[in-house]
Amino acid sequence: MNSRWVILRHTLSKDSLDGLHYDLLLEDYEYCRTWRLPRIPKINGSLVEAISISPHKLHWLDKEESEVSGGRGWAKRIYGGTFIGSLPLSKSEILSVEIRSTSLKGKLEIVDGLCRISSNSKFDFI
Repeated sequence: MNSRWVILRHTLSKDSLDGLHYDLLLEDYEYCRTWRLPRIPKINGSLVEAISISPHKLHWLDKEESEVSGGRGWAKRIYGGTFIGSLPLSKSEILSVEIRSTSLKGKLEIVDGLCRISSNSKFDFI
């Protein structure tokens, strides 16, 4: 069975880029493991800092955009699809899964707080 993933653009309000960052969510049974990214990783590009944050609810995998509860801003889906592979039990272990979307097929890795997406595919991710 394939699990789902998304990258959300998170800002302080719908009409502003203040507080801009991205949230990477990977479906993990009853919630999403989540990392805060300062920018979206480019295919075969440089490493991007990935800070593990509190798990997010599964409904974020289905939303296109929405206000974040508690007055914490606005989130909009930028990319999403499915992934193949299992998530490690510990945050200190290497995360490596194959992600897919309509325009991407590649390997997502998070190692020591750094994220990368690599691919041999002709598709570009951004």
